[in-house]
Amino acid sequence: MANTFEAELEEQKKILREIQRHRSLWGEVGRRRATPSLRSPDMAVIPVLVMACNRPTVKRCLDKLLEYRPSAQRHPIIVSQDCGHAETAEVIGSYGTQVTHLRQPELSDVAVRTDHRKFQGYYKISRHYRWALGQVFRTLGHKTVIIVEDDLEVAPDFFEYFQALHPLLRDDPSLWCVSAWNDNGREGYVDPGQAALLYRTDFFPGLGWMMRRQLWDELEPKWPAAFWDDWMRQPEQRRDRACIRPEISRTLTFGRKGVSLGQFYDRYLRFIKLNSQFVPFTTLDLAYLQEDTYRGHYDQEVYTAPLVTYETLKQGQVTGPVRLQYSTKESFKLLARNLGVMEDLKSGVPRTGYRGVVSFMSRGQKVYLAPPPGWSHYDPTWS
Repeated sequence: MANTFEAELEEQKKILREIQRHRSLWGEVGRRRATPSLRSPDMAVIPVLVMACNRPTVKRCLDKLLEYRPSAQRHPIIVSQDCGHAETAEVIGSYGTQVTHLRQPELSDVAVRTDHRKFQGYYKISRHYRWALGQVFRTLGHKTVIIVEDDLEVAPDFFEYFQALHPLLRDDPSLWCVSAWNDNGREGYVDPGQAALLYRTDFFPGLGWMMRRQLWDELEPKWPAAFWDDWMRQPEQRRDRACIRPEISRTLTFGRKGVSLGQFYDRYLRFIKLNSQFVPFTTLDLAYLQEDTYRGHYDQEVYTAPLVTYETLKQGQVTGPVRLQYSTKESFKLLARNLGVMEDLKSGVPRTGYRGVVSFMSRGQKVYLAPPPGWSHYDPTWS
């Protein structure tokens, strides 16, 4: 294993030297700009970390990653396997040098209190994430990583999407992740003509997401024993930072069975629309996603939309973007349920929410489910 890591590190050092050589060709242009352009060439090495356990169907995930990967040097694929499942290990091993296969060494049960024994799977997942991220950032020395689970299929422009957004994540301290996932991205709830549309969101989506090593430096010392994703959504971790998410998801989950026992899968997740149209994000100007620009424009867009009732919307009496207003946890959940979007909140933040606003399509028109004007903060008791 040590030899594998040393070889990987040496290879990455070669790549980084090549990157520096290329950067020198356009460094002068960059120095003349007061603000770095998000369309500048970004040659960062960004590995994909696949979190695997006991699903031989990881093959579906790996096949798509390899099919769409533009460069093996810039996007090495690292598969970290927990569970010690022989059949899954055999599938991963069949890819040979196309992937790096890491094996989580600690496979014993985690010591938990009696009433948490039923959550043993969540404890093992959190332990695996901590170990695997430590391998990527500490042992292999990477600066950025894209994390996917073994039950995710990626879209054709998956790598293009993350490559284009890497400079923004690197340079904007108000961001802490980029996600490929739209929690409300079911067919009929997204605009099929807006495959290039991206949003800021205060909700941590996961399910195919990119983070930087600086964030791991912050999170690793206090990494939780279990339920790591909900822990990420707590205000102490989020610290008023946002993620980027797409209108149309760049990942699709096909794993109904898991420790969550298919929670939300049958009702929501299996209907998520996976993007099929390649969007050349690296050629687009994504500066509109920078915080100062985005917040003002988004607030204006939301609060100049006509305020309507659910009954008016349901009867089809309005056209164009509209706004429905909630003021309590109960009114949000009722409207979300009636409108068909996810109603749960984590530390007071609704799924896909930005400044309290959840946006989606309904019967072909844009809908903003929003708090009253002047919103200032989330209420963590709304959970």
